[in-house]
Amino acid sequence: MSAQRAQLSRRGFLGGSILFVAGAAVGCSTSPSGGASAGAKTTLNVWSHAYGEAGTQQALTRYATEFTKANPDIAVKVTWTPGDYSSKLYATLLTDSAPDVFEIGDFSESLARRGQIAQLDDLYGSAKSDFNPGDLDAVTVDGKLYGVKTLDDVVMLYYRKSALSKAGITPPDSFDALVAAAKALTGKKTKGLFLGNDGVSEGAALAVFSNGGDLVTDGKAAFGSPQAAEAVAGLKRLHDDRSLLLGFTTDWWDPAALTQNVVPMQLGGLWSMPAIRTALGDDFGILPWPAFKAGGKPVVRVGGWTSCVNAKGKNVSAAKKFVQWLWIQQTDLQKDWSESYGFHIPPRMSVAASADKLAQGLAKESVELAANYGRHNPSTWNSAVSNLFTAAAAKIVSGQGDAARLLADAAKQAQSEIDKQRA
Repeated sequence: MSAQRAQLSRRGFLGGSILFVAGAAVGCSTSPSGGASAGAKTTLNVWSHAYGEAGTQQALTRYATEFTKANPDIAVKVTWTPGDYSSKLYATLLTDSAPDVFEIGDFSESLARRGQIAQLDDLYGSAKSDFNPGDLDAVTVDGKLYGVKTLDDVVMLYYRKSALSKAGITPPDSFDALVAAAKALTGKKTKGLFLGNDGVSEGAALAVFSNGGDLVTDGKAAFGSPQAAEAVAGLKRLHDDRSLLLGFTTDWWDPAALTQNVVPMQLGGLWSMPAIRTALGDDFGILPWPAFKAGGKPVVRVGGWTSCVNAKGKNVSAAKKFVQWLWIQQTDLQKDWSESYGFHIPPRMSVAASADKLAQGLAKESVELAANYGRHNPSTWNSAVSNLFTAAAAKIVSGQGDAARLLADAAKQAQSEIDKQRA
């Protein structure tokens, strides 16, 4: 899931004791782990955002303990950080209290360009060819690797099989079909589709990708293109038809609108599949965001989290050793992390192929969707850039201006923000 949305997600709003480091709120930390930690020469501080899935904090602490048992000279302190993780992390990175290892959501190339994170090419070795190529591309800056993906999440469309069947609707395989289905499934008390409380959310970017457009290309804001304008303008049809559920009690990342029979179709993440299956049994299916028109391509959004090493820290060598050990060498722990405390795709292809929960049915289909149609957000897609795009999209779908002009203006403003990151 996007780091920008983490504070709003199923993983956000979690409790825990709060400390304050250099003025930034920081979550509680474990004691340095491992039976031999008392004799360690180095103690690493490893930051994690507060995952909402039960057992995740304990799992990370256990992994740290196992690492120290294998490397008695290095102890590991896991700092569990609830709330607005990204803001706390970026504030702390400017201080002497910066962690040695930390995770980030959508990868930010600005961290690499200003020398904040270390190159990690030397960690991959022969395992590099086993990583999903899209995951490698996502952490590459100027041909160098600056992170290791720890899990992949997939954003796609869920639908109720029975609701579509009763209405005589085939699962939509084009944007026109999606619009028609949402309209047909909308009644006096129900709406046909939930994209998010603002009626835009991830849908705007997915629409652009599905029409052959892009968000940022080679450091240039690309969402001012005709393809982007046409696709985002297309979303207005859903608003004009009043087919979208707006202002629900939770947002798109929570499957409640679908599982509580409020809508028959909803944007959602792979992480929601276990809860949806518990609520609906086999009465659901999944779809990529459909191609906008002939010549376009279906798309799913691939997000997740990436482990990085603080290049300005005092323990770079030990930090790299920890990242290599856990996220490249320990395939059993990588499988455990993705399967046992939620539902995610391991970035290493061999690990994903061996994951029992991903081996059949809709789970396997989601892995295939990610492989065939997955798109990551650009590495310059920070909150400043994405907010400009989303604000323009919101105006377009609500009929507040011409799509081409609004997106062109937003792209011009976004370019200055992108340039700052790449300076």
